[in-house]
Amino acid sequence: MKEYKWATLGCGVIANQLAQAFAANGRKLYSVANRTHEKAVAFAEKYGIDKVYDQIDDVFSDDEVDIIYISTPHNTHISYLRKALRAGKHVLCEKSITLNAEELEEAVRLAEEHHVVLAEAMTIFHMPIYKELRSRMDAGEFGELRLLQMNFGSYKEYDMKNRFFNRNLAGGALLDIGVYALSFLRWFMSSKPDQILSQVKYAPTGVDEQASILLKNKEEEMATVILSLHAKQPKRGTISFDKAYIELFEYPRGEEAIITYTEDGHKEVISAGSTDRALEYEIADMEAAVAGEADRIHLDYTIDVMDMMTSIRKDWGMTYPEEEH
Repeated sequence: MKEYKWATLGCGVIANQLAQAFAANGRKLYSVANRTHEKAVAFAEKYGIDKVYDQIDDVFSDDEVDIIYISTPHNTHISYLRKALRAGKHVLCEKSITLNAEELEEAVRLAEEHHVVLAEAMTIFHMPIYKELRSRMDAGEFGELRLLQMNFGSYKEYDMKNRFFNRNLAGGALLDIGVYALSFLRWFMSSKPDQILSQVKYAPTGVDEQASILLKNKEEEMATVILSLHAKQPKRGTISFDKAYIELFEYPRGEEAIITYTEDGHKEVISAGSTDRALEYEIADMEAAVAGEADRIHLDYTIDVMDMMTSIRKDWGMTYPEEEH
């Protein structure tokens, strides 16, 4: 396979993990773009990256760049996606890929028009443990899927200026952690839920601090999601079938699952992949997609999840400044 040249747009935590993932495989990023040039220079020096752009938009006109990884705040994604896709660049974009379904629809259309690959960096779609469980589920080992239960709670200090609670940075539980829970559900459910009920508790800034969501699809598979940015919960997903139930901890970057069989209660522990290699799996699947191999990026699931999140926020009447025009 061709060795593709990657550029990172952004120098935050995820960009550092991306650079480290390349280093683990004896590679490095081709270039770095960032709004603050000094940060880009420091990032390049840290990881031995040869090219730093004077202006952030210069990355889009660089003919050498094959794939751009966007890891800026989610409310900036659509503006960068427009520029990257129109420039004919393949894009792997950090979650949440856009603010809403309308923006994502535009990005998908641009990717199709310019014959490039667009994908969300949703680790659940790439980690080996999820692929292993899905394969065994599809083989019928666990029987019919009935219920899914998702908990995702983190404790963030009440600093209303940070990105978690800041409306101007598209803060809130749904786009920050709910996207993982809903992606987990969509990975296992037979179809996108078409019945959704929810409740929300707002932070003082007007973003969703806490939410509970009930979902059901046409196959009558049901799910619950409980989210919080100010109450720690175990990161636990439970997938219940008629022949077994599966518990997966520390998602989204899980590596181990416990299967309990209904008939006699015996347990099976399975492991696959490594949490530490999450970005390596994303890189490999993205490059396979760019090379024209079988679909390993699951943009259809990304679209379904964004549709659900947009519907939920519409029910709440919660918008971001970019949507109020």
